[in-house]
Formats: sequence, C-alpha cells, structure tokens
Amino acid sequence: MSLLKKYILFMIGTAIQSAGIALVVKGLLGTSPISSIPYVLSLAMPYTFGETTFVVNMLLVLGQILLLRHKFHKVQFLQVPITFFFAYMIDVFMAVFAFVEPTLYPYKILTLLLGATGVSMGVALQVIANVLMLPGEGIVYAISQTFSKDFGKVKTVFDCTLAISAILISVIFMGDIEGVREGTIISALVTGSIARFFIHRLSYVDETGQLVFSLSFQKSIC
Repeated sequence: MSLLKKYILFMIGTAIQSAGIALVVKGLLGTSPISSIPYVLSLAMPYTFGETTFVVNMLLVLGQILLLRHKFHKVQFLQVPITFFFAYMIDVFMAVFAFVEPTLYPYKILTLLLGATGVSMGVALQVIANVLMLPGEGIVYAISQTFSKDFGKVKTVFDCTLAISAILISVIFMGDIEGVREGTIISALVTGSIARFFIHRLSYVDETGQLVFSLSFQKSIC
C-alpha cells in the first residue's frame, strides 16, 4: 500500500473515530476517557466540543515535544493538521447526530455501544495505516519511551488520570459531575477488544510483516 493510500486510510479512520465519539456523547452516559476533559470543558465554557478537543490535543503535542525533545520525529508535527481535522469532524458529527436523543436507558446503552464501535473501527484503521498517532496516543508513547514503561500500563494510568481530572474540572466549574459516567468505563473496557476485531477483519500481514488493508474481511493471519 502506497504512502498516499496509508494517509487516506488514516484520515478515513480519523473521521470514523470522530463520528463514534459524537455518538458516545449522544448516549448521555459519559464520553470516552480521552475525550472526557475536552467534553467537560465544552460544557463549562462557551466553546464547542471540537474546539476544546483541538486545544487539549495541542497541549498533548507540546507534552510530546518536551518529553521526547530531539527524538520527536518531524513527521509527527502532522499531528497538528490531523487534530484540526479530527476536532472539526467531531463538531460536524455532533451536528449530524443532533436528532439522536435517547431517553430510555436501553437506547442510551445502544447509542453508546454504536459509538464505541465507531471509535474502535477508526482506531483500527489508524493502526493499519501506521503513519501517525493522534496526540492522545502520542503522549502515551512519549511517556512510555521517556520513562521506559510498558505502553499498555501507561495507557491505563493515563486514561484514569484523564477521567479523574475531568471529574474535578466538572465539580469545580459546574458544581456537579458531568460528562463522566458509567459509559466512560464501558467505552474504556470495550474499545480495545472491538478495535482488535476490526484489525483482524480489515487487514492481513504481507510478506514483509506489515499490516495491509483489505476489504475482503478475510481472516487475518496475524
């Protein structure tokens, strides 16, 4: 797969992830850990979810640069325009899904799970493309590399820190817990497993050991 096709696949994955995040929010059961702080800030301030997402993610890019210094590869500066696109698409899909207003709890769960599936598919396509990382994953990579810690463990601690920080921000600015609920935990638990499912169904390993995107849904030989 050419580099251009990889970037196109990455952009498609980013758009799908944005749609998934919007649906998770529309489920009214909280958002995913990585989006918890931007969402709470959007509730507490006169800014859109996409705008707060962009600002928070720019801080994560800055964190990567400070941690990695000369090890921060120049190609990763593309995280900036990619994040702008990501944030813009979040606002687009928040408008597209404006009609989604589940009232009964089972429908809220269904909306949450549909959103989590979208997030997972988007992440899977980004992994298959293997060209960039969004700032949320980039900062976890930077921390794990700088302090020689396992990526998975750092990811878990980082997500928990984000959720707790979002709760504190919510209490401070709104006097109550908003945007972080059981859906936040559900999203954190199911996203990885669903993403792995899509990676296996939407790709195969070529002779060089690289993941290659495939629409055939053939069984992966990973």
